[in-house]
Amino acid sequence: MQLSFVKYQGTGNDFILIDGREAIPILDVRFWCDRRFGIGADGLMILAPSNEADFEMIYYNSDGQLSSMCGNGGRCIAHWAKFLGIGNGNSLRFKAPDGFHEATFTPNGIKLSMNPVMDIHLLSNGDTELNTGSPHYVRQTTSIPANFVAQAQAIRQSPSYIKAGINVNFYQVLSPSELRCRTFERGVEDETLSCGTGVTAVALSYAHAEGLPDGLINVQTEGGPLRVHFIHDQQEQRYHSIFLEGPASFVFQGILNA
Repeated sequence: MQLSFVKYQGTGNDFILIDGREAIPILDVRFWCDRRFGIGADGLMILAPSNEADFEMIYYNSDGQLSSMCGNGGRCIAHWAKFLGIGNGNSLRFKAPDGFHEATFTPNGIKLSMNPVMDIHLLSNGDTELNTGSPHYVRQTTSIPANFVAQAQAIRQSPSYIKAGINVNFYQVLSPSELRCRTFERGVEDETLSCGTGVTAVALSYAHAEGLPDGLINVQTEGGPLRVHFIHDQQEQRYHSIFLEGPASFVFQGILNA
């Protein structure tokens, strides 16, 4: 059976997208995400029908396993959905593994709502853990080490995280409103050029450490810049009105022999 697909990228985080509004065969996600034998991607998403929203996003990591929320993937699939005529033209609502998200189209790309974050857990070594739709480990450094991948992989494979998995982010402060980060993603088991939920986790961890009540944080990833908007409710000790903003680009389309 032949199956159409499109390839998208958001600041270098790349995805295979498939229209699942009609029946599709079982896919060998791991094979198609392989960069030598398949198409090559950090993950694969299915745009599925939904009775509760404009569509549902079903996300697989490149290891073939169903995964949690993907911020860059959410922006990419929203861009494609608009091209397909889904939504009201300037915004749309979709269901993801962590609930519902709103995507709005702006001059800076796609502004994607993220779920509130209640708990930023400070570890004994000064690093933090939090969940921004996917679980993240965050470390601030004066400069990101040259052996980042090795250090991040050691954290990912440590006894605390080897079973459930965690994404690992290191960041450095470039200015009071600008950070640089790198992310090692579970499911890919390597560094990716960008991670939307990771950038969100880094921005909120920094805001928490600095006591910022609200703001806009610019985050430079290896694949390009992203922006995180947020408000901190001090009474409820939670971050809300969180938005991830940045570009999403169509790369190419083709046919799978599924």
